[in-house]
Order: sequence, then C-alpha cells, then structure tokens
Amino acid sequence: MTDVPTLPLNDGHSIPQLGFGIWQVPAGTATGTIRSALEVGYRLIDGAYIYGNEAELGEGLRSSGVPRDEVFITTKVWNRDQGRAAARASVERSLASIGVEQLDLVLIHWPVPSRDLYVETWQALIEMRDEGLMRSIGVSNFNAEHLERIIAETGVVPALNQIEVNPKLQQPELRAVNAKHGIVTQAWTPLGNARSFEDAPIAEAAARTGKSPAQVVLRWHIQLGNAVIPRSEKPARQAENLDVFDFELTPAEMEAIAGLDIGLRCGPDPSVFRLL
Repeated sequence: MTDVPTLPLNDGHSIPQLGFGIWQVPAGTATGTIRSALEVGYRLIDGAYIYGNEAELGEGLRSSGVPRDEVFITTKVWNRDQGRAAARASVERSLASIGVEQLDLVLIHWPVPSRDLYVETWQALIEMRDEGLMRSIGVSNFNAEHLERIIAETGVVPALNQIEVNPKLQQPELRAVNAKHGIVTQAWTPLGNARSFEDAPIAEAAARTGKSPAQVVLRWHIQLGNAVIPRSEKPARQAENLDVFDFELTPAEMEAIAGLDIGLRCGPDPSVFRLL
C-alpha cells in the first residue's frame, strides 16, 4: 500500500496529504467507490452533507474493514445550515448519517458573505470542537478577507482552507495568506477538469517521467505543499492517482507549470456564491 505522507495542522493534529474526494459520486455507487478507495490505500475521505452520500461514506468505511481510527473523515456545513443552531444540527446530522462518534475535520463549505453568518458559524464550530464532536475545524472557499475576519473576531485560526487550485487557477496570493497563518491549503478540483493535460509543461513532464498527465499535476500539488483530494470511480484510476510518491518534478518543470496560471475557475467565485 502507498505510504501517503501527512501534513501537520496548526492544532496539533495531522492530515494525509493526498485523500479521496466524493463530490459527484452518486449515492447508488458511493459505497462501492469508497470501499474501493480505502482498499487501494486512501486514508482520507472528503465528504459533505450537500453531496448526498454521507450514509454511503459510512457504509463504505464499515464494509472496507479498515479500522475507523485509520481513516480521516471530513464533512462540511452547507450554506443554508449557517448560524449557530443550524450548524450544530448539521454536524449532528452528519455524525448520525456517517455513523461515527467523532469527525476528524468539519469545514464551513462556503463563506456566503451575502448572508453574513460565517463568523457565527465559525463560533459554533469552535464550540463543537471543544465539546469533542470533531477534532479539527476549518473552512472551504474562504478568501483572504473572510479568513482575516474570523481570526480577528474569534482568535481561532482555521486548520485548513479547502480552495480550488489547479494549473490554470493557482491562487498564489491566497495560498500565501494560508501559509502566513499556518493554515493548510487543500486543493479541490485539483486536476482542473484535465484542461492543462495537453499543455507543454504537463505533457513534457509526463513524457520524461513515464507518468500520466494527472499524476504530474498531482505531483505538482504535492511539491507545492498542498493537500489534495482527487476523485475517480474507477479502481485503476484511484490507484494511479495515489501513485505519485516515487518521482519528482524538476525545479524547471515546476516553474514551467507555474506559467500556466490564467485565473480560470472550474467552480464559482466565493466572493459572490450563495446557492442555498
């Protein structure tokens, strides 16, 4: 089994640097997909209430035979569940749906600044963490101003900020803000919907290393220090995505990939997104 390194979190815990995301994994196939990922060697499952497959996450974990204490489970509080009481109900629902007594990480899914509830929601996560409902708390899709506000108003720094990062959207300034606060950057849609796979820096690195373009991009994330959560329902592709720790990209290759950044998003802009 691949030995995946861990990254230290600023609260004393740690997180596998490469995990498995279950966004857009249909509930009907999610149990088998998650079981397969765990059998291949993943030890982080990144879920969310809004994905509609939390019960299957728990079923996949139990059917895999992998002990609960070996698997890092993340979930997220969705936009309509922001606010102190609603966030607590969301976390309690996720615990019941997954069938675990404690979560490893809970994130605020989006800041939704138009509702102005993300500070109150952050306060609720702090309270629940202190009660032991989860070990670590963090945020997702928070821009610098959202981070600075919750830190200033609560004194508690998120352990992790899960944001969209891929070769076409590298977000160096936001990653630098995360690093300044000791916040782990975790990349969602890390492969950028394959939009960079045919670009020369990726294709040439793949040819040199004998790896696939996807493996090159995941290795780029690893060398940047990002945590990363690719997704595939195919066991062979799951294994391929995990097999990125036996080669390195050269400094010249890393610099060439940096030149692919054009600020092109796959997902929505967090400063305005508010879907409920």
